[in-house]
Amino acid sequence: MVDAASARQHCIRLLILHGSHRNSDTVKAPPAENKTMRRANLLGVSTTTAFYMLCGCLGYAAFGNAAPGNMLTGFGFYEPFWLIDFANICIVVHLIGAYQLYCQPIYAAVESWAAARWPGSDFVVRQYRPFAGGNFSVSMFKLVWRTAFVAVSTVLAILMPFFNAILGLLGALAFWPLTVYFPVEMYKRQSKVERFSKKWVVLQSLSFTCFAVTVAVTVASVQGITQSLNNYVPFKTKL
Repeated sequence: MVDAASARQHCIRLLILHGSHRNSDTVKAPPAENKTMRRANLLGVSTTTAFYMLCGCLGYAAFGNAAPGNMLTGFGFYEPFWLIDFANICIVVHLIGAYQLYCQPIYAAVESWAAARWPGSDFVVRQYRPFAGGNFSVSMFKLVWRTAFVAVSTVLAILMPFFNAILGLLGALAFWPLTVYFPVEMYKRQSKVERFSKKWVVLQSLSFTCFAVTVAVTVASVQGITQSLNNYVPFKTKL
């Protein structure tokens, strides 16, 4: 259920991409920027959704609760080795990009708050150019803060080795508010849907049903984490 639900969790990605695009104009025109971004979003979301649906729906339909967390090695097959290595490389590339994408709003929020809180501090606002003649600049606060954030998040990730259980819990908590409630409420406000109209009832029913799914998956994920804690070994990943 988590994999199937996660297949549609792209609203926050679109918002982050939209915000990043507005803050730094990096898309060349022509063609029109909105057309380029729409095409990129369609390609990215469609590809990701297809893979999630294949793993979440077809995998569960074929194996039920026995579906392994690792579709490549969960059945005990480790050959051909090059395929497993290539898949792991793809995971690393994907996570590096995803980490950068998701961290940018956190970086921006903290750095904006610090600049407003201490506007006269050289540690916070002064920009240094490490390379002579280059356009790259960085503040000491940004360097220290981002390094500390990455270090802390890495240690926390290592200390929580139940990959699938933790991923399921995070996916469950994010599914209803970001993928269902937020877009539905925006649509109702933008389209001025009247309360208790047919469309309003359908949208509310959809939201309530997905909320029930979120609650059920959250409970199941917590139960899975509780079971995994019985055999917990620090700094050892368990799928």
